[in-house]
Amino acid sequence: MHELALLQELCTLAAAVAEERGASQIHRIELRVGELGGVNSEALRQAFAVVALTAPWQTAELQLDVVPTRCFCPHCAKAFSPLDVIYACPQCGAISRQVLQGRELELVALEVS
Repeated sequence: MHELALLQELCTLAAAVAEERGASQIHRIELRVGELGGVNSEALRQAFAVVALTAPWQTAELQLDVVPTRCFCPHCAKAFSPLDVIYACPQCGAISRQVLQGRELELVALEVS
């Protein structure tokens, strides 16, 4: 479960930022996770439950924003949401090679005091 190692690294980064700002308490951490990011959202939540047993995470809340996959069809010149793992345009059937979103893994916000 690489999600635990990933979350521990994100929490280390967040704790360093909080310390830089002179904060001693972390209230909320917000992450954007793309559907194609190779990260299981539920496993990430479970990993956070483990990390939340230690200070300064005991009262922290994890907010996960899952970013849906969006592709671009060069024939139709429009963005679309693929229906399955083959990124075929629902209008013309052309296979898209351009993924616009869905690969994100970002620390978006950190609420500290």
